[in-house]
Amino acid sequence: MEFFEEKRREVMEHIEKYMLEKMFEYLKPVDTIWQPSDFLPDSTRDSFFSEIKELQESAQGLSYDLIAVLIGDTITEEALPTYESWLTMVEGVNKNEEGGWMKWTRHWTSEENRHGDLLNKYLYLSGRVNMRMMEVSTQYLIADGFDIGTGTDPYRNFIYTSFQELATNVSHRRVASQAKKDGDTLLSKMCGVIAGDEARHAKAYKYFIEKIFEVDPSEAMIAFEDMMRKKIVMPAHFLREVGLKVGQTFGHFTDAAQRLGIYTAIDYVDILKELIEDWHIESTIDLNEAGEKARDYIMNLPSRLLRVAERMKNPMLEYKFSWIHG
Repeated sequence: MEFFEEKRREVMEHIEKYMLEKMFEYLKPVDTIWQPSDFLPDSTRDSFFSEIKELQESAQGLSYDLIAVLIGDTITEEALPTYESWLTMVEGVNKNEEGGWMKWTRHWTSEENRHGDLLNKYLYLSGRVNMRMMEVSTQYLIADGFDIGTGTDPYRNFIYTSFQELATNVSHRRVASQAKKDGDTLLSKMCGVIAGDEARHAKAYKYFIEKIFEVDPSEAMIAFEDMMRKKIVMPAHFLREVGLKVGQTFGHFTDAAQRLGIYTAIDYVDILKELIEDWHIESTIDLNEAGEKARDYIMNLPSRLLRVAERMKNPMLEYKFSWIHG
């Protein structure tokens, strides 16, 4: 086990210099990147109350399912303290050096922090949401924590974040497009800029894994296979409402996302295919026997998952979320 951890630390040290070289291609300067206040009604202006009225009128046109998905997305964005503390425990990140992986983690966190901040304020102003119920769910998600099957292994963690950032990009992008159809152009813009951040972050984590594949292909392949066998579990998997157990709300949240086509089982397969292509899984060389077996599993997985996804029926609308008024 000690050798395993030592090897991981060496690899993380090796790719750290590539990360530092490219870091600000994937992250934007703090003083020029968008902030939540760029999109929200300005309380110092005389037009503040009329702007809120306009925001609320637009929000009335959003479907029940879309509000449910938006709230679930917001809660998972707001559980950021969990994700930061989880990343700081990863082997090779936890050296706590000012200029290394901790620098990446802090800067990544600072960009992510704006997402929940913006969406929370929008939902508060919209008049559609029982904010107390939503806030309780957010506190539960942070207090409960979550086990996504990565342990402290940087390979598994960065495979997870690559997948998860791509998935949040899809979800926010589709919410943006649905909000536009429902006549809420402000929400559409908000989710659009958040999706843009997630796309940049996904590129970064994909790049880190690409570099790991160059120096430790068999172990990277085995880690990829292991994460796909476990299935990539989104943070929303651990959602709950008052009086419910961990994860009980998740099924209803995914039903809403599936009905609207915001994030579906087909999207899961498409993300897997994208990672297979971007990490050149088919043409990876110098694999040991376990690495070859892992590759075979990964290469055969999309077609198997697609057959399952195509048989899935669209869920009916029955559930009433405690988060939503009316």
